[in-house]
Order: sequence, then structure tokens, then C-alpha cells
Amino acid sequence: METHAILGAGGVGGFVGAVLAFGGARVIVLLRPESFPGYPHSLTLESPLGNLSAPVVPALTLAEPVDVLWVTPKATQLGASLGAVPDPGLVRMVVPLLNGVDHVALLRSRFTPERVVPGTIACEVERVAPGRIVHRSPFARLAFAAAGETGLRWAAGELTRFGCDCRFEPDELTLLWRKLVMLAPMALNTTAAGLTVGELWASRELAGQFEAVAREACAVARALGAKVDAEETVRLLRGMPAGLRSSMQKDVAAGRPPELDAIAGPILRGGRDHGIPVPVTDRLAAAIARG
Repeated sequence: METHAILGAGGVGGFVGAVLAFGGARVIVLLRPESFPGYPHSLTLESPLGNLSAPVVPALTLAEPVDVLWVTPKATQLGASLGAVPDPGLVRMVVPLLNGVDHVALLRSRFTPERVVPGTIACEVERVAPGRIVHRSPFARLAFAAAGETGLRWAAGELTRFGCDCRFEPDELTLLWRKLVMLAPMALNTTAAGLTVGELWASRELAGQFEAVAREACAVARALGAKVDAEETVRLLRGMPAGLRSSMQKDVAAGRPPELDAIAGPILRGGRDHGIPVPVTDRLAAAIARG
């Protein structure tokens, strides 16, 4: 039996933890002190792919060896969350499923580069109560750097069995930016306008703005060496479920700090470093920062 730890007991961490625990893994959920009292010893997942409930072990700190540490907090909480893993030597592999790209270097400085396997997840999922996760999108797509294929074989198999699309990618830079060029247009536009994806595309002005951020993000990604295509990105964005709202939009609505630096920051900094204009990204990020 494999042992997995979840650092970040929100929607993404709860989704992954519930599926793996249901598949038979020992799953440790690492919690903040204020969240620990009364946390259930199970995770319940409601999903179009299936409903399930499975036992987990709530804990404040990691005190035993684990095969995989899934790092899934908001980017704004990453530094503080890492205090729950006082001994990095207990972790065989670290798989971050965070927004953005900059977290990879931070985790590699703490856990050593070879143990950190970057990953991405695309789905609409939310923790609605402690231990209760609701997955709303009709899909869940995960991608991992190819370096983790052997160590993640069992986990990827369980996620695939549940109905997720899992793949391994040889180019981790492209893996990370392929998600960011999709996420940034959706997050910045839905949050700034307070609208769903479908409502944005229905407006000629807002649709142009949506597409502009995608093209700016792709230009920066290509300058950095990622293999992304602007036309394909726009096509995929137009095909997203009309009722979709971004996690940044939900954070702002709930009064939580948005992941602006993780999502817009790499585009703004990359644009500046490579002389690529990113005016629409800049304007939307500034508007969201102002509140």
C-alpha cells in the first residue's frame, strides 16, 4: 500500500486525496492548526465522474515517510504551508499542482530538484466543507513531467480509473505554460468582469479582451522556450463550458487574496524581460489588485 500526503486540503488536494484513498492508499491530510479540530477522518467527493468517500488521516505535521507529497495550497499560502513538512527527507517525491510556474524553483530548493515532479490539473473543483469536495466540471485533466512516470504509475492508474485524463509530458516548461496560457485569460477576465466564461465570449468587447490575454501569454511563453500555439489556445478557450467561473473569481468574491502574482506575474515579468508588450494582462491585473 502506498502512502500519500496532501499539503493543502482544498478542492484540488481533496479531489486527489479522495480518489487515491478510495483506491487503497494511506492518505495523510496536512492541516493548518485552526482547521485540525473536528476535521473528519474521511474525504467525500461528489463528481460527474462518480461519488465516493474514503478514510484519511488528518495531521498537523508530516511525521512518517510518504511515497508522494501532493502540494496543492493556493500559491499565496505555499510558504506558510511548507512548515507542515519539517523534515523534507521523509518525502520520496513531491508533486505540485499549483497555478503558475515559479513554485517549482522554490520547492526544488527545499526538497532537491530530482524529487520534485511538476504537474498540472484542469478542472472546476471546490471544498464546500471540511472533508467535502464538489467537482463540477465534466472533466479532470492531469499532466505530469515524464521524470515522475515510474513513481506515479499507481496514482496515475487510480486517477485514470476514476475517469481522469492523465498523461506524462517530456517538456516540463511546456507542461507548465500550456496550463498558464489557458488559466490566465480565464482567471483575469472572469475576475475583472465578474462574469462566467460564456458571458465573456458573448460580448464582443470582452471576447476581444479574453483573446488578447491568451495571445500575450502565448507570446511570452514562446519567448521562454515553451511550445504553445496561440490559435489552438484561443480555440480551446472558446470551447470551455459556458458556466465556468475561475478559482480567482471565487477567491475575490469570498474576500480571499487572489493568486495574481502566480498567474499574471510570470506573463508580466516575462514580457518585461523579453520586450514583449502585454498591455491587456497588465491592465486587468492592476484592476483586480485595486479591488
